[in-house]
This record gives sequence, C-alpha cells and structure tokens, in this order.
Amino acid sequence: MMQMVRSTLAVGFAALFSASTALAGSPGHTTLVLDLDECIRSALQTSPEIGEAQADLAFTSSKLEEAKSYRYPQINIMSLFGPAPGAKQNDISPYVKTDKAFSIRDLTWFTSADVMITQPLWTFGKISENMKAATHGMEVDKSRKRQKANEVALEVKKYYYGVLLARELQNVLAELQLYMLQGKQKVQQMIDNESASGDPMDLFKIDAYSGAVNKYMEEAIKGEKLALAALKARLTLGDTVDVNVAAERLEMPREQTPELSAVVERARTQRPEFRQLAEGTAARTALVEAARSNYYPDVFLAGIFSWAYADDRERIKNPYISDTFNHAYGGVALGIKWKLDFGITGAKVAAEQAQLNRLSSTKRYADSYIPLQVQKAWLEMQEQQKNVSITQHAYQSARKWGAAALANFDFGVGNPRDVFDAVEVYGKMKAAHYQAIYDYLMAKANLDYAMGEHPVTATQP
Repeated sequence: MMQMVRSTLAVGFAALFSASTALAGSPGHTTLVLDLDECIRSALQTSPEIGEAQADLAFTSSKLEEAKSYRYPQINIMSLFGPAPGAKQNDISPYVKTDKAFSIRDLTWFTSADVMITQPLWTFGKISENMKAATHGMEVDKSRKRQKANEVALEVKKYYYGVLLARELQNVLAELQLYMLQGKQKVQQMIDNESASGDPMDLFKIDAYSGAVNKYMEEAIKGEKLALAALKARLTLGDTVDVNVAAERLEMPREQTPELSAVVERARTQRPEFRQLAEGTAARTALVEAARSNYYPDVFLAGIFSWAYADDRERIKNPYISDTFNHAYGGVALGIKWKLDFGITGAKVAAEQAQLNRLSSTKRYADSYIPLQVQKAWLEMQEQQKNVSITQHAYQSARKWGAAALANFDFGVGNPRDVFDAVEVYGKMKAAHYQAIYDYLMAKANLDYAMGEHPVTATQP
C-alpha cells in the first residue's frame, strides 16, 4: 500500500515539477532553485538591515578618520582685496602730520593674504581619546552588522523550513486521500456485492473524513505558497523571478547535540551582543576621558605669515610701525589655548559617565538573559528530538494497526470504524512527526542564533 502511495505522489510531483520547469523556461521569467546557504547568502547581499548597518559602519569610520586628522597641522588662510587710502613716507617724516585730510581721490587698491599654520603638540587626551572612541565604535558597528546578519539568517531558515513542512504535510494528506479513496471503493464494492459488511453509512463517514482532509490540504497548499512568497520577499527578488527550495525532504540533521555548558560558553565568546557591549564600554570610557580633557589647555606650535600690498602706498620699514595695507612678515611661536567655563565641561563629563553606567547595566542584563536564551533553545532541541522519535514510533504503530484492521475488515470480522480510527491516528502522528522535525530545526536555528554562530556555516547539517 505504501509503495502505491509513493508511486502516486511521485507521479503528482513529477507533473508539478514539469509545470514549474515550463514556467521557468518561459520568456522573461526564471525560477531560482536554492539551498539554504544560497538563500541566506542572497538575503544577506540584499538585506536592507545589512545595508543600514554598513552605512552606520561607514559613518563611524569617517568619525575615526576625522579624529585622526586632528593630529596633523591645520592651515587657515584669509585673503582680502579692496580699497585703501594712499600714503607717502613724507607724511610721517621728518614728523608725523596729524592734520592730513582724507580724500576719496587718494584711494587706491590693496590685496592681502594671512596664513596661520598650527600643529597640535599636547591636548591632554582630546585627540587620542576620541580616536579610541571611534575605533571601538567601529567594532560596535561591525558586531551590530553581524547581529543583523544572524537575524536575517534566522528569518530565512523559518521560511525555508516552512516550505518543506508544508510540502511534507501535503504528502501526508495526499496519502490519507488515497486511503480514503481506496476505502470508499472497497465499501462500495461490498455494497454492490450485497455483502453483510457493506454499510452505506460508512460511505458518509468516509466522505466526511475526506472533506476534513481536503480542507487541511488547502491549508497546507496555502502555507507553502505563503512561505515561498515570504522567502522571495526576504531575498528581494523581482516580479519576473521566483524561488524554490533545493531540499526535497524535511530531515533531521546528523550532528550530535552539544552539551549545555559548551553552548553557553560559545555564546559568551561568539555572541555579537557581548562584543558590542565590550567595545561600547571601551568607547564610552574613552569619551568620558575625552570630555575630561576639556579641563586642560591645548599646546600647539604656530607658524604665521602675513603679506599685503597697496599700489599707491609706500612701504614703511620700521618695526614700531605696522601698516595693515602694505607689509610682509612671518614667524614661529609656541601657543596655548585654554577654554574655561563654569559647569559646562562638568555637565558633559557627567552625561558621558551616565551613558557608560547605562552600558554597565545592559551588560549585567545580557550576562543573565543570553545564557537563559541559549538554555531555552537547547532544551527545546532536546524536547523536539524526543518528540521526533515518539511520533515516528506512533505513526508506524498506527500504520500497523490500520493494516491489521483492514485485514480483519476484508475477512468480514472487523469493524470499519477501527480502520477509520487507525487512519486518523496515523495521519495525525505522521503530521506531528514532521512538525516535530520542523520544531527541532527551528530550535537548532534559535540555538545557532543564541550562540552567535556564523549565519552561513551554521546551516550545515
């Protein structure tokens, strides 16, 4: 009987595959058949969450480059061009004329250029601490990007396994439909032969049960379509591209479940959130020190050059007299810049310290919550692994029960109700078996996420 069911299903799925192939070959329309790793890679390449995380990383990288640039000289240049009053040396020699009148006709033009170069020498941590903060901030964003990748991988697994579960349930329901068809034909044959075992009421029972099976079949078909649509949306495929899963069956992985203590330890070393907290704490500590550095001055080396020229204005070469419109001088000096305020710097230090304290509280929560999340996923794996064995034994026993009940019914000593009950239990237990496999795979996916496993390598069975 099972061989007949498999043959029937094989023919049906062959027809379905042929239809899909014809659709894939139609002009302008393609179907991608991807395994789980390929789906995850494709989702990671097009995920908007990953794109946003990459943009945040680029922003933090620019902040690091900005902090590094403060180590180098800064050049300020100002150039002017405009009118200036004319002036002659005889206006101040042999004595300074104090009654020289201003006349618009004496105006001339002038141009000037002032250059100041400053090289920071010692900033008491303003530059170095901001560089540390930006460096650790980049690591935070890298870990956040990894976390987003793990979340995307978990979502893809949900849809991928959902497609396989829907198809396995369709196989089970198709098997039940075949049993109902064969049972109905047998009862009808008994009625036609006026056998004592033939009862028209049994036909009504079979039709009612078949209706329920057909209803569940439609739900399974809808579930498959929705899972494929969700997978396609997650991969951001266009309207002319469909997706199908490469796996044919929903199967248990062959690997052994690791010990709970081992997976908790792996979570502490691999989980992106722990790295985010560690790097974020280091970044906030550096920002606190950078804020405190504002209590101290900046020491720098300055180079100055100033030049100006006016057409109708004679240059005066006297160190005691400075001419704004006609001169040339330069020099080097050691400088200090110190900004003193009343409470502003202290408030900024307190604000950065508050953010650091907040991270400390978050770390304490993560230290207790993440191991709990790992333990929950691990226990669910243990539970579903047992459920897989239990439901497998149950549906195999129900199949033997059904075979024995059918044999008794054929000999006229059995009750058809026993056959219906056996088929009903068989269908429920076999569906529960595949549901348990799905739940196990999702528990494993949640455990991989809780441990911070790489989103692609963690999919290997």
